[in-house]
Amino acid sequence: MEVNCETTLTANMSCKYAIVTGANKGIGFEVVRQLASKGVTVILTARNEMRGIAAVSSLFESGLTNVVFHQLDVCDPASVECLVKFVKTQFGTLDILVNNAGVSGVVVNEEGLRALNIDPVSWLSGEATNIVQGVIQQTYRNAEVCLDTNYYGVKRVTEALLPFLRLSPSGARIVNVSSLRSELKRIPNEETRKELGRIESLTEAKIDGIVEWFLRDLKQGKLEANGWSIMLPAYSISKASLNAYTRVLAKTYPKMYINCVHPGYVNTDINWHTGTMLVKEGARGPVMLAFLPDGGPSGSYFDQTNLAEF
Repeated sequence: MEVNCETTLTANMSCKYAIVTGANKGIGFEVVRQLASKGVTVILTARNEMRGIAAVSSLFESGLTNVVFHQLDVCDPASVECLVKFVKTQFGTLDILVNNAGVSGVVVNEEGLRALNIDPVSWLSGEATNIVQGVIQQTYRNAEVCLDTNYYGVKRVTEALLPFLRLSPSGARIVNVSSLRSELKRIPNEETRKELGRIESLTEAKIDGIVEWFLRDLKQGKLEANGWSIMLPAYSISKASLNAYTRVLAKTYPKMYINCVHPGYVNTDINWHTGTMLVKEGARGPVMLAFLPDGGPSGSYFDQTNLAEF
């Protein structure tokens, strides 16, 4: 596909290419909309082809014709390779990657959850942890899918696209959409907190080891005994691991700007629409980091648009 950037880009912005994963709805869709509205050519990806095509069609109808769809299941290496071939043949380079695809990793009785009528402050503070245990179930299989999507899926996609990201003339921007649940202070086990926060010795192998340790403890029913979070256990460790991977990646590729961001408590499917923020507000952080100026931070964690502590 031939793209004419001259008339769509804002002043002083060269033609940029972006990929947003999990983008047929919610925050991902809004990130695509905002990037495209600033003249970026965006590949909107989604696991479900029909929903992805429908999302692109709605953007076309609103006048954003610089968006294309490509199917992507971040858990399927063959699907990732198909996207790589598409980027190679159509664009040859990539400037922005927003890793947004994610799952909660739990089975929820949504009717029971709504009946509890938990206020947002209790959700955000963690006070709701014990209240929701009767309506939220963590299974081993769902935990595997959660970690394969939120952590390994990000690694799979990012590593496959690195050859194109490294060709970005201005230094690629990689944005990993994280969560408040990722913050190290929320992990009860002190050694796990230290291991994930010790940047000077942190490696992918160590992060993988922690994920494997979590799965062993889940299988053996030892999560609480061994100091793992019991509020969305797999989701929490998947996002803490994602943050740690972000820091390792930023250290490995100093010419890129690689950060992770908690978008806010946004009203989306992933939190069963308990959130209080609009998707437009939730996209602000990821979009800001996608357009981070040269000389900005890398290997950092943002709470919405504010630099925060891991």
